[in-house]
Amino acid sequence: MVWNSASSKPRFSIVIPVYKVQGYLRECLDSVLGQGFTDFEVIAVNDCSPDACGAILDEYAARDSRVMPVHLERNGGIGNARNVGVKLARGDYLLFLDSDDTLTAHALHSMQQRLVESRDPDLLFFDHVRTYWWDMAQPSATSHLLEQTGDEIFRPAERPDLFHLFAVVWNRLFRREFFISSDLTFTDGLYEDALVVYLAMLTADTGACLDRVCVEYRQRRQGNSMKTPGREHFTIFQQYQRLFDFLDAHRELDALRPVLFQRMASHFLFTLARTSRVVPADRREFFSRASAMYKAHVPAGFRVPSGLLGAKFRALHLGSYTAFRCAKTVNFTRVSARKAIRKNRRAVARRLQAAHYWIQRQLPIDEQLAVYSAYWSRGPACNPLAVYRAAQELAPEVHGVWVVRPDAVGDVPEGMDHVVLGSRRYWRVMARAKFCVNNVNFPDSVAKRPGQIHLMTHHGTPLKRMGVDQQRFPAAAKGMSFRRLLQRADRWDYSLSSNQLSTEHWERVYPCGFTSLDYGYPRNDVYYTSTAHDVARARERLGIAPGRTALLYAPTLRDYQAGYAPAMDLANVARALGPDFLLMVRTHYSYAQDPRLAELQQQGLLLDVSRHPSVEELCLAADALITDYSSIQFDFACLDRPIIIYAADWETYVRSRGVTFDLLSGKEGDTPGAVVTTEEELVALLRDGDWDTEQTTALRAAFRRRFCAYDDGHASERVVRRVLLGQEITPPAGGARLPMPAPQPVTAARPAVTGAAGPHREHTSPRPAAAGLHRGETSPHGEDADRRMVPQP
Repeated sequence: MVWNSASSKPRFSIVIPVYKVQGYLRECLDSVLGQGFTDFEVIAVNDCSPDACGAILDEYAARDSRVMPVHLERNGGIGNARNVGVKLARGDYLLFLDSDDTLTAHALHSMQQRLVESRDPDLLFFDHVRTYWWDMAQPSATSHLLEQTGDEIFRPAERPDLFHLFAVVWNRLFRREFFISSDLTFTDGLYEDALVVYLAMLTADTGACLDRVCVEYRQRRQGNSMKTPGREHFTIFQQYQRLFDFLDAHRELDALRPVLFQRMASHFLFTLARTSRVVPADRREFFSRASAMYKAHVPAGFRVPSGLLGAKFRALHLGSYTAFRCAKTVNFTRVSARKAIRKNRRAVARRLQAAHYWIQRQLPIDEQLAVYSAYWSRGPACNPLAVYRAAQELAPEVHGVWVVRPDAVGDVPEGMDHVVLGSRRYWRVMARAKFCVNNVNFPDSVAKRPGQIHLMTHHGTPLKRMGVDQQRFPAAAKGMSFRRLLQRADRWDYSLSSNQLSTEHWERVYPCGFTSLDYGYPRNDVYYTSTAHDVARARERLGIAPGRTALLYAPTLRDYQAGYAPAMDLANVARALGPDFLLMVRTHYSYAQDPRLAELQQQGLLLDVSRHPSVEELCLAADALITDYSSIQFDFACLDRPIIIYAADWETYVRSRGVTFDLLSGKEGDTPGAVVTTEEELVALLRDGDWDTEQTTALRAAFRRRFCAYDDGHASERVVRRVLLGQEITPPAGGARLPMPAPQPVTAARPAVTGAAGPHREHTSPRPAAAGLHRGETSPHGEDADRRMVPQP
């Protein structure tokens, strides 16, 4: 906790407690550091977060001196983290910001203006909005209270109406000297905000209001401690007891007892009404504790509110849980009844439609059964296939079954067990399997059973926006129900990640309760276990003549286009490059086979590999990759071979789909190699040799460090041991890898390597790999001889 602070005192000290928010932390920090008003310090307290939050804080501190990262050795809770921040703060004012929330644009400037106008009060209240994952912002219910105060400067204790503001510390500023001199500290446990804000309002001499939204309060679907049920919520009674102990010691504040008592009782009832806080088994005890607090602190002459709330207050006063439940029953409106009836009808319909499935789900789970699927059941492929192969070796007792569409049955390798999507056996294995592995979501009709384990492997690094971020891009969101999307993601127990950017992105855009596995991508293992001989065999199978430079061109899908439309004139490019180059073209798997490519192949101008069974084999065989915004570049980077970005429509793509970082910035870590925007530039680049220079090599190395740090050839093993075998796994250490060796001549004495490595996320084929490379299969001469550092192909 050492920090070399600047000599000048900042205006604001922004205290941010940080714990398990790696998916949201960057957005929070960016909202602060991007403020036009810059006279502040950020004290970010890493409360021993087990994820990458600490590294993110250090990264921001390295590039902005206003950020002070504080790393606690033990987790002490949000109250303790805030107390640590207060002790280190130097600013005139304390601003507490939760690490999954954000400041609105120009918020600090507006705060500063109002502070000057109100002559630096002890407290400054401001407004907030609640933001939801479906991209909606809901105004606060008490905005009118801020508006009513106008430009007044007042004593907060004399404005009882302001005690109805949301009782949190992040919707107000505290003058630091006032906060410290009043001995305000955060206590252990939940609901620590309410105690601090009420005590501050009771003791402050001056206050003012800013009628402006300054904070966006994120409503997380999962991961918020306030939405985690358990006994921790009983802490609310201790917090309010401390408040009333303070009132007992300050009888001059008795006039405020009624409003604070009503706030307390309402808070109890609000908490009790939520199963996300109080579990059914604890409800009666919680009510009893709330009733005892009610009776102990009810002010003389207290007037019970009218309506349903009043009925619940009277139940607390009587100590009758039965009366409380009756009040709830009265509130069960016809609207909610209709919803329940509709829900029940849908459930019955589903059971009738899948009666066999329902019956199977009543039977015991088969602990030795795993179901695999990839790309909406197009066939064995990608990360699930690599996990399946590793499981055959490491967990042979777990029987694997693949789900395939009817039109893909003929492409399943011989001896690989499979079921047809929608068949009776499909419903049986989906109901009974212990493990469910997919690189996309299983259909909505699949109901996850308690005890089943779902592994989402994903199928690429998210350069383009995914999950709930797609709501902002109509071309990408068309026809998608994001509520159902998140319901599907709620089934995930594990989310596999190939790099830190992916981990942060998945956790933010799929706000669900999964555990991230930072293990690397199993499908990339082949790039670290193959030999130079394997590379040569791959080129031979593709018919690449010795000495010819093979370029794999693999563009991504365009959401804003209907059908496949080449971004370049492939025939002209192939002719301009001449016979020394071979252009291998792989279209996105969403597109049907293009007859124009078949025609150009017949003319000998290019090689159409759109339906080749293994994109990994294509990458092994290629001397370089030409792509645009496809995530194939993150996998190809494992090979440490040149990557060329052909970005003819970058601005259109960014507007229509959105991106997570600037691929074309030219900065190390962002751009993997040379960038061109026209056919002419591409041809000139390749002819002149500028596609592989010291500069592009340095860019590629930085790109590999950022996006390939988890890949080392053992991702499949880590996944199988952790998920299928339940073993504790040490995450990959990261660091530089050996570049993939160049092709070597194939000799008759050395047999070809066989096996399967599935197609890439965006360029897969509905057919499984027939001639890919299997982890662990090496030449009889030993792997080391072929993995020595040799020139690239």
